Amino acid sequence: MKPFSQPRYIRIFHWVNLISLFLMLTSGLQIYNANPVFGGRAGWHFPPFVLLGGWLAGGRHWHFAAMGLFSLNFFIYGLYLVFTRRWQHRFASAKDVTALARTTNAKRRTFAWHRLLYTAAIPVLGLPILTGIAMYKPAQFAWLVDWFGDWQGLRVVHFLAVPFFVGFTVLHSQLARRAGGDRLLDSMFWPES
Repeated sequence: MKPFSQPRYIRIFHWVNLISLFLMLTSGLQIYNANPVFGGRAGWHFPPFVLLGGWLAGGRHWHFAAMGLFSLNFFIYGLYLVFTRRWQHRFASAKDVTALARTTNAKRRTFAWHRLLYTAAIPVLGLPILTGIAMYKPAQFAWLVDWFGDWQGLRVVHFLAVPFFVGFTVLHSQLARRAGGDRLLDSMFWPES
């Protein structure tokens, strides 16, 4: 059986992403509860067991710390893709679009979908990053706030970007499982035994 051995740094990238995204999600819900995006202070609140930070300032501290960790990890991974030229194998090309339209090979279609999804991650990640930067420093990035209409529009887009990213993560995992089974998915986090 061919091993699915991933380099240690790939496993580290995946673990850091998983941990930082969990911290950002739970602390972001704590921030949301301070003044819900939908319905104002009387709006629907998330239950305490899914929150991190204990209060608004605590949630913000956790959120920004996790954002820094995620951003650094994302930047390093971007450098890795560029310097190793792995981006040529990770991102979609016209061949993938053609394969989806013409091939009957199920494995080739799975790989094409996976690369298209991987490429779509750039705007999916870009939206919460841009809106997050604008909310973090609205005076310095007033032009960015204006892109989204106003402060409330910015908050709505940032909040709604989260389900898209969670959906991306689930689809990414399922396509990896479909392409290489549980062994491939496990190899992204654990060394081959």
